[in-house]
Amino acid sequence: MDRKLQTAVKAAMLAAMTTIATMVIKVPTLGTNGYVNIGDTLVLISAWILGNPYGALAAGIGSALADLLSGYPVYIPGTAVIKFLMAFAASAIFGRAVKYGLHINVSYIASSIAAELIMVLGYFLYESTVLGYGIAASASIISNAAQGITCLILGNVLIWVLPKKFRSSFVQDDDSGKDQNDPRT
Repeated sequence: MDRKLQTAVKAAMLAAMTTIATMVIKVPTLGTNGYVNIGDTLVLISAWILGNPYGALAAGIGSALADLLSGYPVYIPGTAVIKFLMAFAASAIFGRAVKYGLHINVSYIASSIAAELIMVLGYFLYESTVLGYGIAASASIISNAAQGITCLILGNVLIWVLPKKFRSSFVQDDDSGKDQNDPRT
């Protein structure tokens, strides 16, 4: 199968999985009519497996689709942009960290922390300005931070549970196909 077609199929599958993961567990947040979920786990996985721009597109589309299907239409634009930026940043940071020799575990953790900080700040800004909640949007910071920490942990565990062939090409530094910092190789 053509490489571009394979990437598009993987992106579509990850977008669908992101939608499902976002919709499986929904806990309403205080004060902003939003909800916390485990979808960011797949946002991170999309970033790490596909890289940019496909991972970011899968994350943004899959997460926004979950808002549409769950009856949160006012969040669709904000979610699409925030999740795209999360995955884009996670992919870029991860790729550069590994390229410059940072241990793969540290690279995954650093990129996921940056992505989750984008999520917490992004939703605060979106809710406080676009949705007009003002300072009341700060009530969702704790919920979003809890979601971020949970998904950071789940994402970092899941990437190591997945077979190596599903992990990002960022971590291959030679023609042998071995991951440069993977202790399992």
